[in-house]
Amino acid sequence: MSDFYALSPDTQVARLRPLARAALARWDFEARSIELLKYRENAVFAAAAADGRRVVVRVHRAGYHTDAELRSEYQWMQALDAAGIRTPPVLPARDGRLFHVVEADGVPEPRQVDVLGWIEGRQLGTVEHGIEGDAGALVAVHRTLGELAGRVHAQSAAWRRPPGFTRHAWDAEGLVGERPWWGRFWELAALSPPQRVLLERARTRMREQLDAFGRAPDRYGLIHADFLPENLLVGADGIHLIDFDDAGFGWHLFELATSLLFHAGEAHWEAVRDATVAGYRTGHPLPDEHVALLPAFVVARGLTYLGWMHTRRETETAQALTPLIVARVCDLTARWLG
Repeated sequence: MSDFYALSPDTQVARLRPLARAALARWDFEARSIELLKYRENAVFAAAAADGRRVVVRVHRAGYHTDAELRSEYQWMQALDAAGIRTPPVLPARDGRLFHVVEADGVPEPRQVDVLGWIEGRQLGTVEHGIEGDAGALVAVHRTLGELAGRVHAQSAAWRRPPGFTRHAWDAEGLVGERPWWGRFWELAALSPPQRVLLERARTRMREQLDAFGRAPDRYGLIHADFLPENLLVGADGIHLIDFDDAGFGWHLFELATSLLFHAGEAHWEAVRDATVAGYRTGHPLPDEHVALLPAFVVARGLTYLGWMHTRRETETAQALTPLIVARVCDLTARWLG
């Protein structure tokens, strides 16, 4: 089954769906239907019962997180929710466990599977289609993103993490080291030789700037690391922050750069950046000298996406967006390097 990742995304999903259904038996949830919601890092399904109840089933990417890292993800989600930042409830299985490791024919590795409570709401936007509306809508959404990010960082700075808490790091090694967390972006097959040279130059300069900036608590800590409009669901009871799969330790500016990357270089860039910063400052300090480094962190975020495209090329997202991401990130990198 070593050729699993050479299969089309649809065929992979067809093999993962029975695994999700088999896992659900451990939650005493008899699914009438299991429909795919998203297949990027994880395969995320919506399961519906005959009585109308719905849950979210996550089949995790093999090897992305250890069991201890996954438990730590739940701990932070629960702590945020207790602090008034709404997150999806993690539903325990029949035996009380919050996830199970499940196998299925046609899938080469055992997979961690968890079940989350369903949240009725609309996404603020998506990676593929952006945010609906005019520039005013963009500004409003990004002020909301900034405000929530500030509250998240304030909670993480004050939170006493439980013993054994462990997550990966979006530090200098994780971003531009020899083994970046999402992959060696400079080896992406879609890059031209001049683009590879450009990215190697960027790695050197980025490492220098990150080391000089440092990791003091006023700028570095536990972050969500995927603060995109699609991960904010607006429901009747307010905004819910979802998808903590990438959460780990990193710079606060890296969090903001995630939501700003695809606006860099556009006519509305300054308005969106300023709205994000203003929103953030309602919940957490952000000095002007830190804001001045946002362009570097926008490039750093872009480089991680190239690494993701390199190591997740089997996904529909990578297949559809790689040329666009390469062009945008290399353009931003060239301008940043001057």
